[in-house]
Amino acid sequence: MNPDEYESLPTTSVATNMTAGAIAGVMEHCVMYPLDSVKTRMQSLTHMHANGTIASTMRDMVRTEGLLRPFRGVMAVVAGAGPAHALYFGAYEYSKETIGRFSDRDQINYMVSAALATLVHDAISNPADVVKQRLQMYNSPYRSILHCARHVYLTEGMRAFYRSYSTQLVMNIPYSAIQFPTYEFFQKLFNKDNKYNPPVHMLAGGAAGAAASALTTPLDVCKTLLNTQEDGAGKTTGLIQAAKKIYHTAGFMGFFRGLQARVLYQMPATAICWSTYEFFKYILTEGTRGTVWSSSSSSSSTDMVVDKTKDDKKQLSDLRYVLPVSAASAEASTSTLIVRSGASSTSGGERDSGRRELPAMSGAGIYGAMSYNTMHSNDANITDHHHPLRRSN
Repeated sequence: MNPDEYESLPTTSVATNMTAGAIAGVMEHCVMYPLDSVKTRMQSLTHMHANGTIASTMRDMVRTEGLLRPFRGVMAVVAGAGPAHALYFGAYEYSKETIGRFSDRDQINYMVSAALATLVHDAISNPADVVKQRLQMYNSPYRSILHCARHVYLTEGMRAFYRSYSTQLVMNIPYSAIQFPTYEFFQKLFNKDNKYNPPVHMLAGGAAGAAASALTTPLDVCKTLLNTQEDGAGKTTGLIQAAKKIYHTAGFMGFFRGLQARVLYQMPATAICWSTYEFFKYILTEGTRGTVWSSSSSSSSTDMVVDKTKDDKKQLSDLRYVLPVSAASAEASTSTLIVRSGASSTSGGERDSGRRELPAMSGAGIYGAMSYNTMHSNDANITDHHHPLRRSN
């Protein structure tokens, strides 16, 4: 399939969008997970370093806690990101197409679709984020993902897994409302032909991730406190309370702790996510289209629907000019022409409609016959039952 046809393919398949989204989500979080761990550690209120940088935080983690410490909790992301992103992209594509039928304002369409997708995504990803961030904290007491999830459930109840849900929505709805329109904007700017273009997908995704993550960092800091409960289990119960504690502990700049790490994490992560999503959507759609083309090609071999740009040569080579066999036969059947075909007829005999009367065999008469009644394909499977000709083997 030509890449030019990418955007014209049937991309509304829910299964295709969800499969591509799941793979993209897992790739995004796994590849960039160490930076996510650094970001969480830098946002911690109990383990803050006044001049902590991304490099120094990463170095301290590896030196004091082991080489694999930055990857601790990654399996929680794998378990949550797959289904969350499957529904995320599936809901976004479906909403975008549905809303597009009633509104031609693209930017509003993208924002509303992104908000709807976020509602579904966060409902699944929030529990995984709670477990992941508790495992990322300094001196985390949990041995594994299951141990962490079980301990949180037994000591704080099911509500603990959704304590930051409202905060995450307050953060992720504007995050998505910035990310998706930004991505679509750069797509239209650098990919005007709507081709499958990996460099453009990566550029647009990176720009979208950087802009969205930078503007929503203060809410992400609040979410981290709500998820980790560093000041004691259940003591921080909402966004306003979390914001007050952050301001009291670290001042106004405390809301921007981990900004660089968050941008450096989200920019390549979003680029990976979008390019992976577009790649698998393209591959899965190409496979589906290839199957459809193969099936339709075999079924249409009896229909003689000719593409003028590809089959003109074949069509011309199959044309036959037919004249009356003799004057005697013309007198016996004044309205009949005999068309001899190289292929065998399916009817096994001759068919005479005799409805059109052939003019006298002058030059005009012969020309009329050649113009209207005598151009036929050799394809034996094509038979027009209402054509005023007789077909013989």
